[in-house]
Amino acid sequence: MKLLEVTIKKFRNIIDSTPVRIQDDITCLVGKNESGKTSFLHSLYRLNPYRPNVKFKVEDQYPAWLEKKDRMKGDNLEEFKPVTAKFEMTNETRKEVESIFGEGVLKDGILILERTYGDELSYDFNLDQKIAVKNILKDLTFSRETRAEISKPEINLIEELKKVASALVLPEENVKDKEGIALLLERIKKIYGDNSLKQALWLKIQSKVPKFIYFDKYSTLPYTVKIRELLKANKSNLKDDELTALALLKMAGAEDDYLLNPDYERRKRELENVANALTQDVLKYWSQNRELRVAPDIEKVTQNTPNGQVSVIDELKIRIWDNKHYLSLPFNEHSTGFQWFFSFLAAFSEYENKNEPVIILLDEPGLGLHGRAQADFLLFIEERLADKRQVIYSTHSPFLVQPNHLERARIVEEKDRHAGTKITEDVFTSDPDTLFPLQGALGYDLVQHLFISKNNLILEGTSDFVYLTVISDYLRDSNRKFLDEKWSLVPVGGADLIPTFVALLGNHLDVTVIVDSRKEGHQKLSNLAANGYLKDKRIITIGEIISTKLADIEDLFDVTDYLDIYNKAFGKDHKPADLPGSDQVVTRIARYESIVRFDHGKPADYFLRNKLDILPKLSATTLTNFENLIEQINKTIGK
Repeated sequence: MKLLEVTIKKFRNIIDSTPVRIQDDITCLVGKNESGKTSFLHSLYRLNPYRPNVKFKVEDQYPAWLEKKDRMKGDNLEEFKPVTAKFEMTNETRKEVESIFGEGVLKDGILILERTYGDELSYDFNLDQKIAVKNILKDLTFSRETRAEISKPEINLIEELKKVASALVLPEENVKDKEGIALLLERIKKIYGDNSLKQALWLKIQSKVPKFIYFDKYSTLPYTVKIRELLKANKSNLKDDELTALALLKMAGAEDDYLLNPDYERRKRELENVANALTQDVLKYWSQNRELRVAPDIEKVTQNTPNGQVSVIDELKIRIWDNKHYLSLPFNEHSTGFQWFFSFLAAFSEYENKNEPVIILLDEPGLGLHGRAQADFLLFIEERLADKRQVIYSTHSPFLVQPNHLERARIVEEKDRHAGTKITEDVFTSDPDTLFPLQGALGYDLVQHLFISKNNLILEGTSDFVYLTVISDYLRDSNRKFLDEKWSLVPVGGADLIPTFVALLGNHLDVTVIVDSRKEGHQKLSNLAANGYLKDKRIITIGEIISTKLADIEDLFDVTDYLDIYNKAFGKDHKPADLPGSDQVVTRIARYESIVRFDHGKPADYFLRNKLDILPKLSATTLTNFENLIEQINKTIGK
């Protein structure tokens, strides 16, 4: 089952988040400190937590400035639902449901899950109750009179059918109908018991609803673990760090008493197995030091008990051997970043090979990690977490934002006390401080490419970048011409900045420039070419691709194609006939709407996030235009 959408209301500083779309694999919440990222994760965690006894509390989590006001209005705050989540069943689950309740019972396979502050869980489906009644009656034969009684139009629910069938009085000689009614009631009991369709369906799919696992800095593994005490403890009473330690013990087979085995060789073998498993992960995903090795050990400590006796405590101690420096150190004397990374590997081991569905929530993961180590952790998320389960994490670090996957980013911003925190996919409405991690990620990626790549393709802005890269990938998958992999694409933030950029770096890098055709001949670029900063053949205008004097990147689209993207991005209903003229399509749209210009980035953002639906519908004209541009770009390599 997949999480599609989450809405948080009246939880700490979130008054109404509005629906937040969740990616199939990884969703990244980006925002400043205290913006509401942790509040979002905490509320979602409490919807269906993996850990027992994680609950909502009005006195701790209901917005303080609203609590008294709402109580005075007579609101029962315990009944308020701070979290609502929309899930979608897999095809396998839907088939399983229909095999039990009949085909057509589920209208869309959507589950809505909510929980109140009073810890009441509610669920809802889009069901066809009449179909359920028809399905339960399927293949049962009755006389016309009996069929008329149990098939009345007002019988729309299984409970009503059961009530009518149970109360039906039939003549003694009507053996056939009596047998049919008995079979019907038996069938209802077998499938539904005493439940309604909704209740019975929930009982069948409840185990398939993902539970939420939450991990933050307080989950870091302790250096010393008292094995017996931890194994005997009630799991619901354990702290977060103790739960991580318990996960490590389970990985070591402690439930089978391997670590407590009096046989030294058996105990040592199990310790080495644990060490090897963790070391492999550390070496693969910790690029900061490839010479580390996990070295757990068990120490038997004697303690005096209150009654004067002496007891022996088995303690698991975790040390890390550093082959570079030929020494080992206690786990808690390593960097906080390494402690967090190692602890998460240990905690995740508990769930990795289990079939039970989980969604992983990470609150500010790896804050103590170096930038490169944060990139290592992103690789771990990509390869080991998101392959089988959804991951939602929060961050304000540029190194934990993936520039090639900005569609995963959700911007978290607290507007004011009354509006509360808002979470959006639209980066064009947020303040600069909130956007800093995204800008930093793009800037870091840009710098890395500039100093590594020989061939740099300079674009005016991010819209050009989005359209060109996405359509190039689609053309490649269609066995058509696509951008040569030698290119590094560099959006510089506007046509006016291109000459400055080329002047600063053109002498050091091979640069090709793509520009719109409306910039009065691009005199500055021509001057740079004349002065040796840029070769004439490496200046490409959009107009030359489609044989027109005035053209933007948007003009490579067939008008119908671009209007479809524009209309959906802005909620409009424009038609090609509304836009007379031969100038640029963006100019014609602005003229039709009587505005100076519109935000060109918003359609590009919509295109990026909905590319899987849009790309197959693009016309041959659009694809050919982009293919011709790409062919011209590739020809400039080495010129």
